[in-house]
Amino acid sequence: MLRYLSAGESHGKALTAILEGMVADLSLSSDDINNELARRQKGYGRGGRMKIEKDEAQILSGVRFGKTLGSPISLLIENRDWNNWKDIMSQAPSAKSQEVTQLRPGHADLAGCLKYNQTDIRNILERASARETAARVAIGAIAKKLLSEFDIIVGSYVVQIGGVSAKNQVPSAKLLKNAEKSDVRCADDKISKQMMAEIDKAGKEGDSLGGIFEVVVLNCPPGLGSHVHPDRKLKSRLAGALMSVQAIKGVEIGLGFEASALPGSKVHDEIIYEKGKFTHKTNNAGGLEGGITNGEPIILRAAVKPIATLKKPLKSVDLKTKKAVEALVERADVCAVPAAGVVGEAVAAFEVANSLLEKFGGDSLSETKANFKNYLGQISKR
Repeated sequence: MLRYLSAGESHGKALTAILEGMVADLSLSSDDINNELARRQKGYGRGGRMKIEKDEAQILSGVRFGKTLGSPISLLIENRDWNNWKDIMSQAPSAKSQEVTQLRPGHADLAGCLKYNQTDIRNILERASARETAARVAIGAIAKKLLSEFDIIVGSYVVQIGGVSAKNQVPSAKLLKNAEKSDVRCADDKISKQMMAEIDKAGKEGDSLGGIFEVVVLNCPPGLGSHVHPDRKLKSRLAGALMSVQAIKGVEIGLGFEASALPGSKVHDEIIYEKGKFTHKTNNAGGLEGGITNGEPIILRAAVKPIATLKKPLKSVDLKTKKAVEALVERADVCAVPAAGVVGEAVAAFEVANSLLEKFGGDSLSETKANFKNYLGQISKR
């Protein structure tokens, strides 16, 4: 079973993460992780922080001579902006800094301060920040590396920013490749330009934009996950993982909410048998039935709310004085939907990899592959 833990504040010294349960003998280098971290930092509409940081992960343990050892893998991602925040984020008990008390609508500020009995909002906002997702993308990169050994591809693309939407397209490796060429990670060139114009408009108005991205998992075998317990259903794990990402407010699988307005005859995927295997005429279920993969592409859709920090701040209340104030303004993006898609890939890859190892077991990559091959042979005879 895979599990991970991350730590670190947005403007602290570094982010750290520990991944446990990875098989031995998987080829892994810092470049495998850093390529994913670079993708997370791109995207039209990102803020000034991305010009400061160039995220690079240091592998501190669990890898020797380019191969995983089967022991915990620990990672470190330094915050380059730390030099500008040493006093504000000092760990020394005698250090002092002006408290942040202007609550920001849409953030964890108020709820977090009430829960943890804090008078300084910074004690909440630092960890609640989406900066934490860099650690999750690093962990997801390792999961992707494992899945690639089984020809399983995890990717994403943007389908909506603000009021601009792209038409539905059949998920494919080509579609994912085309999306990577776009500054907003949308596979449609014409729609990409319209999305960028929408972002420019919001930026000039001191506003922000949300949107929708899709995560797809290609070449996933049937049989991952389970129907017998809620916590073993892969659909539950994937939906929960996506909802755990900062700014995500809604998740759909396959047709999702659209299915609720249609008759069953237009929703359920008819089963056929051709070329020696079971398949479906359509994929409205999004690759998951009963919490188990059915061999079709997994299709996940996530709704991203607009960035909560605005250049033209909303009205709020001071945490200490209780007086009406304008919300705190800190450096922020206008739109982070393209980057959110990369984070979505990472958390989805982790859950699929975890289910794969639960299904096939093995302490080394060769053992897991042997079990995987045996299983494919078994279902090919059905």
